[in-house]
Amino acid sequence: MPVPVPVINDAVTWWELIERRARATPELAMLVDAAGRRLTFRQFRDVAERAAAGLWELGVRPGETVSWQLPTTIEAAVLMSALARLGAVQNPLIPVLREAEVDFVVGQLGARWIVVPEVFRRFDHRTMAEKVAARHDARVLVCDPAAPAGGGHAGVARHAGVAIGLPLGDPAVLPPLSEAGAGDGAGDAVRWVFYTSGTTGVPKGVRHTDRSVLASSNGMVYQLGFTDADVASIPFPLAHIGGPGMLGLMTRVGCSGVLVETFDREATPAMLARHGVTMLGSAAPFFHAYLDAQRRHGDEPLFPRLRLCVSGGAPNEPGLHTRIRAELGGAGICNGWGLTEHPVVGYAAPGSPDDRMERTAGRPAPGVSVRVVRADDTPAAPGEEGELRLRGPQLFAGYTDPALDADAFDEAGYLRSGDLGYVDAEGWLHLTGRLKDIIIRNAENISALEVEAVVLRHPAVAEVAVVGLPDARTGERAVAVVVPDPDQPTPTLAALVAFCRAEGLAPYKIPEQLELVAELPRNSMGKVLKRQLQLAL
Repeated sequence: MPVPVPVINDAVTWWELIERRARATPELAMLVDAAGRRLTFRQFRDVAERAAAGLWELGVRPGETVSWQLPTTIEAAVLMSALARLGAVQNPLIPVLREAEVDFVVGQLGARWIVVPEVFRRFDHRTMAEKVAARHDARVLVCDPAAPAGGGHAGVARHAGVAIGLPLGDPAVLPPLSEAGAGDGAGDAVRWVFYTSGTTGVPKGVRHTDRSVLASSNGMVYQLGFTDADVASIPFPLAHIGGPGMLGLMTRVGCSGVLVETFDREATPAMLARHGVTMLGSAAPFFHAYLDAQRRHGDEPLFPRLRLCVSGGAPNEPGLHTRIRAELGGAGICNGWGLTEHPVVGYAAPGSPDDRMERTAGRPAPGVSVRVVRADDTPAAPGEEGELRLRGPQLFAGYTDPALDADAFDEAGYLRSGDLGYVDAEGWLHLTGRLKDIIIRNAENISALEVEAVVLRHPAVAEVAVVGLPDARTGERAVAVVVPDPDQPTPTLAALVAFCRAEGLAPYKIPEQLELVAELPRNSMGKVLKRQLQLAL
């Protein structure tokens, strides 16, 4: 009988997990990308250590902050682990962020390094990074597998026959783990800073430890039943909080993953099918693409090994779970919920009742506690709506701006999520709304206030309210409800989009719909009634 692959549940640092998996199952496949590059767990450990040495030789030191903005590639996964070996503080930035956001982040963190691709999806990341670096005395490293070394480019090296667009060096130059601050006692040191849109319109830096980042994969390990036989798909940015969660899952259970650098509605499902994925994710746009691909494919299952689909970050439209199960196979959509501050509260496990799979965000994962609190700060009864408050091993260590921490936690140390919901008598979590003014598009948070501040600068806009509306493709779409300035030409959506781009707003935050109104509905205190707007649109 085959020997069971051990699950690693007790690693306390990222590098310890990488080392232990490489020793336990060195020849198991870990990563494959669209270009066909492959790494086993041992090869991954070895190349990450060589990349750490290459970064050391460039001057990256333990405790320094490295901001990196790479697509979902082998380079991003290797860099993530190389920085963990060095004991650096890493700041993953999703690729859609642009100069205004990156400049704010690098300045707030005092980052010493900015790692970017040359160009990704027709955007010149290198030029942007060089502008930001010049303002903050940082250095830029360009990771482009197609470019030779020099002039700020990492160049291309080969490891185990695989071309890697990172500097690779001799691990003998690396300091011992204890000196790098990456040893056994480093699990509670802040080593990760993610940024999320806040209700103030200013990005909030979310500080995590190795221990909390590793715990973000608990729901997938304990509730979704992953084993070494699984092949996961990763069609979202590795720089998202879910990126290390997925890599942590794979390394803990010994399963492999397929990296999707750029999602294409026709090509990507076919590529994932060729690699025999057992898990598909992760939001409505992807699920609709998989359904379309199955219909093009015909009656035979396109994903014959599919075990489940995983969703989190935004609600799915009614009926999607049933369609996925009927047309693609597997258990359907296992919904979850979480925040950058407290990733993956829990999941609906495969085989759960259909109504629970369809309508809830699952049950809390082991070790996670959810409190539901009324507006007067008293505990809500089972089934009664209130603010959802969270505490668990994946809870963050506080914001980069410590002034935000006082309002973030209650007196018992629970995170105030700002989301509304209830827990029923059987422990299922139901989401009903949001206290905070956030739109979730393609599972990414958009601050309505941030977008409003940009739109309001347009000369033809007198007043604006930005709201989210349900969208079958993206989960939610941002709608700008505008009171036009009567002395200016009437604004159009095309003109508004062009203006937002010129103002440096990240493309995913730009409104997709424009509605012109004579006035915005307000309450007696002058606050815009956004719920009323949503119901009217």
